[in-house]
Amino acid sequence: MKLGIIGAMQEEIALLTAQLEHSVTTETAGSVFYEGTLHQLPVVVVCSGVGKVNAALCVQILADLFHVTHIVNTGIAGSLDPQLDIGDIAVSIEAMYHDFLVGPFGYPRGQVPRMDVLAFPADPHLIALAQDACRSLQVPCRTGRIVSGDQFVCSDAVKQDIIDGCGGICVEMEGAAIAHAAYRNRIPFVILRAISDKANHTSELDYPTFETQAAHHCASITACLAQKLEEENR
Repeated sequence: MKLGIIGAMQEEIALLTAQLEHSVTTETAGSVFYEGTLHQLPVVVVCSGVGKVNAALCVQILADLFHVTHIVNTGIAGSLDPQLDIGDIAVSIEAMYHDFLVGPFGYPRGQVPRMDVLAFPADPHLIALAQDACRSLQVPCRTGRIVSGDQFVCSDAVKQDIIDGCGGICVEMEGAAIAHAAYRNRIPFVILRAISDKANHTSELDYPTFETQAAHHCASITACLAQKLEEENR
């Protein structure tokens, strides 16, 4: 077993790379991949950069060059669910795009033409481990659909449009692309997001205030999940 861990920004992986043992770095396609062990589990950690293309590119490299068997995406998001407060954790049951719009050809919002799913399903076992990690660290979490697009959502109207058109518990900028690429490569995945803002008119103030705190928070959950995976596979 080898776990690939993707964060979009350096703040989202800093806590994880600091804990790596026997770390070796490889730079390819503009990203640095940190390969080592985390709680004795073989892992590869990478900062993908922001956005869907950067994220999907890193999944393919993790699959082709590092042969990872599982993928976790760690990071931050804006809440779409009033029960998800700042600092809480969102765990993906599935992930989909909110900005894939091919309606004139008969496709529902978010549907990638000729794909066999609208939303990409996360791995049930990784979901359960993520929930267990949240319980172990006494962090509130909710499971549900995570929606992604190349847009920072900081408008009440845009937020409501996404809720009406896609549903979902949180919105961010990479998860669906990671899910899409993992699905195509048949790699089990889960998306974890710590809530940094409410994806509304307050986000421009909340996000800078809580960004680093939320990123480290989610990384702690990811590290706990890795430990639980290692314990299972001893």
